Amino acid sequence: MKSFRKELWFNTPNRRQLINITPQVEECLVESGVKEGICLVNAMHITASVFINDDEIGLHNDFEKWLEKLAPEKPYSQYQHNRFEDNADAHLKRTIMGREVVVAITNGRLDFGPWEQIFYGEFDGKRKKRVLIKIIGE
Repeated sequence: MKSFRKELWFNTPNRRQLINITPQVEECLVESGVKEGICLVNAMHITASVFINDDEIGLHNDFEKWLEKLAPEKPYSQYQHNRFEDNADAHLKRTIMGREVVVAITNGRLDFGPWEQIFYGEFDGKRKKRVLIKIIGE
């Protein structure tokens, strides 16, 4: 069995941003040489997310509005966590959107359903963060 590990690094200019990372994950799969197995993609920071959905700008705007309703950034004083930081909302948004995804690998390709893509969700940006890619299989 093969095992492959790689980190992707992001430093977004905005506090919140969604990035389609499917091409980078596909490059890692090619690099791994795995034809049958699983691929884990994991956000390594508590204020960032990895999730699967459609790459459609209207939906991305809907995510922003929905998440902001559920966990508004301001006023910062509404969160006990914000006594020392201003990112409690980012922690909550990450919990909603998820920490990682696992995708089956079949015939050397990510085995997606229609329109599925992998996204990195940044909810407290403007600093360097990483995503772990772990591929296991034959």
